[in-house]
Amino acid sequence: MNITVIGSGYVGLVTGTCLAEVGNHVLCLDVDPAKIAMLQAGGIPIYEPGLEEMVKRNVAAGRLSFTTDVAASVAFGDIQFIAVGTPPDEDGSADLQYVLAAARNIGQHMNGYKVIVDKSTVPVGTADKVNAAIAATLAARDTSIDYSVVSNPEFLKEGAAIEDFMKPDRIVVGAGDERAIDMMRRLYAPFQRNHERILFMDVRSAELTKYAANAMLATRISFMNELANLAETLGVDIELVRKGIGSDPRIGYHFLYPGTGYGGSCFPKDVKALVATGRDNGHAMRVLTAVEAANDAQKLRLVEKVVARFGADLSGRRFALWGLAFKPNTDDMREAPSRVIVDELTRRGAQVLAFDPVAMHEASRTMADIAGFSFADDMMSPLHGADALLIATEWKAFRSPDFAELKRLLQQPLIFDGRNMYDPAWLRAQGFEYHAIGR
Repeated sequence: MNITVIGSGYVGLVTGTCLAEVGNHVLCLDVDPAKIAMLQAGGIPIYEPGLEEMVKRNVAAGRLSFTTDVAASVAFGDIQFIAVGTPPDEDGSADLQYVLAAARNIGQHMNGYKVIVDKSTVPVGTADKVNAAIAATLAARDTSIDYSVVSNPEFLKEGAAIEDFMKPDRIVVGAGDERAIDMMRRLYAPFQRNHERILFMDVRSAELTKYAANAMLATRISFMNELANLAETLGVDIELVRKGIGSDPRIGYHFLYPGTGYGGSCFPKDVKALVATGRDNGHAMRVLTAVEAANDAQKLRLVEKVVARFGADLSGRRFALWGLAFKPNTDDMREAPSRVIVDELTRRGAQVLAFDPVAMHEASRTMADIAGFSFADDMMSPLHGADALLIATEWKAFRSPDFAELKRLLQQPLIFDGRNMYDPAWLRAQGFEYHAIGR
């Protein structure tokens, strides 16, 4: 099939590349010439394991290409995926200006039947707005062309996006006519050869499904963080509690790991958007409002532990920080807890020297001008003479460090672990002072 993907950011690039991988011809459109030039030169603008190699393979095979030409992109694909950004507006609602601009461009240039697919995470009712934007544009052209608007939300985990797309748990498709349903079924046939994974539903239900899924996962994280904080006060080990409740099949183990709070491009934005949707429709989303408040507070939890140990004034103190990305296997710094940690430590007068295996370049774009904050070339150099080590991201490289060397380099053997990476009893037996979350 010929497919156009509008937007070559995280969702668009992964979607387009994976669809090309199974034999489709895919044209990715982006209005950023620098991004398209990078892609055409063989680079990619994001870090995602395995993606760069897959992009190169499909470009070389002639199945994947990139353009800034809007008219050419509309002419190319029978299916037009809209995968542009939906950043939060000032009130927390999703900003749909890029989605609707893409819809108007399709309406302006289409000359035959198209299936227009909302792949971006968008609020309930967006498909209606996309439909109206295309209809108005066609009316202004004084022409009548058949088309269908479909909701097909993505369920990609950063760091495992290719696996999620190629071997999906489910494929949610919201569609209202048989022609569009048939095309979407054919498109996704290669991804469900051993059993049916497509869940067809109405468009508005599909739109809410995406928000509901992310909000549920965010809720589990904030719930566990609150339990972990209580566990510390009660002298309880949250890791044992996690195993105890996770063994219940009604609960399960996923997203029950306490830490420094959730971040990234999805959970913070989608929780805000769902709260805003409720507010706009007269429903107070009390649970999600609490989830968001708990998460904001949790991002300061590690700093609170530092302050409890060293005092409120951290002038003259120097801390090593391992991890900047909001989670491992990505360079995404959006809403990363590390940013809050660095801001608060330096505000209190501390010096912070940080290392991340992948996210250093991305972090330098947004954090380089913070007074008292700097980057290290490797994971061990920030430890030299530091008052303590703080861990904000659970990269594999941090799992089994040379603890003897770590102890030698630090001013004192002190670790504040925001991701519960180590065994507290073993570390303390080695002479470390170890502060984790709920341990």
